Amino acid sequence: MTWRPLLAGAACVLAGLSGLSGIARAQPSPAPGDDKVLRVCQDPNNLPLSNRALNGFENKIAALFAQQLGWKLEHTWFPQRMGFIRNTLRAKEENSDRYKCDLVTGVAKGFDMAATTRPYYHSSYAMAYVRGKGLDGVRSLDDLLALDPAQRRKLRIGAFAGSPVTDWLLQNRLMEQVTWYQSQTGDAEQYPGEVIEKDLASGKIDLAFAWGPIAGYFARNARTAPIAAIPLVSQPGMKFDFEIAMAVRHADKDFKQRIDQLIVANEAKIHAILEQYGVPLVDEQGKVATAPPAAKAP
Repeated sequence: MTWRPLLAGAACVLAGLSGLSGIARAQPSPAPGDDKVLRVCQDPNNLPLSNRALNGFENKIAALFAQQLGWKLEHTWFPQRMGFIRNTLRAKEENSDRYKCDLVTGVAKGFDMAATTRPYYHSSYAMAYVRGKGLDGVRSLDDLLALDPAQRRKLRIGAFAGSPVTDWLLQNRLMEQVTWYQSQTGDAEQYPGEVIEKDLASGKIDLAFAWGPIAGYFARNARTAPIAAIPLVSQPGMKFDFEIAMAVRHADKDFKQRIDQLIVANEAKIHAILEQYGVPLVDEQGKVATAPPAAKAP
């Protein structure tokens, strides 16, 4: 019998013991909230969702949850673009086993990079235009297509690349009239609401398509021009409405259950906050459930 297999086997056993020793020495990450701190992951410049000044509705809802838990509220700021989850929910503090944050306050239902809570609102993409510029009768995509062809061909349209509206624009041969915007740019000073607050209001474009909460907020808070924001109704094969939830790490099941309970217990308060920010809400069929309020967000 050769001795080589015996040495190889011994080496495997030692390696296995070494690995087990390493596992034994590893410290598990602290559970979310074990120190009475609610750590949220949010975008520092994306109103009406969130910003560093805590003026967004996600900021307000996070503060509400922290208050009810009796916990301190802390933020990890990172732009919601490529690498957001990697740099927030999955990132640990330097020289620590604790994660930087434990709760992402806005993801689409079914988001697969984390475990999602129950949805806390349901909204839709919207189209926005300046009132009094010839589009006041447009209340739906069908109305837009019913415009005189010459008027429709002159429209300068703003839309976000890769958004659900892209297929509709392509199907209706409007792509050549579109100025494309990026929701995930490399410039931290840029924000999605610029398409409405700056370019639409100034007349650079005539019609903008944007996520409903963004369109509703900037339309209601427009200072230089009266802007209408019309929620889009999903069509066969084209979904414009989405349910929005929060996200935690897959392993944090108890924490997810606690957030679910807070969402249920605060349904009325959350709804009031969303209405205050002009968020268009839709029902289960994707039809408008509430009209954006006239009051301006704080």
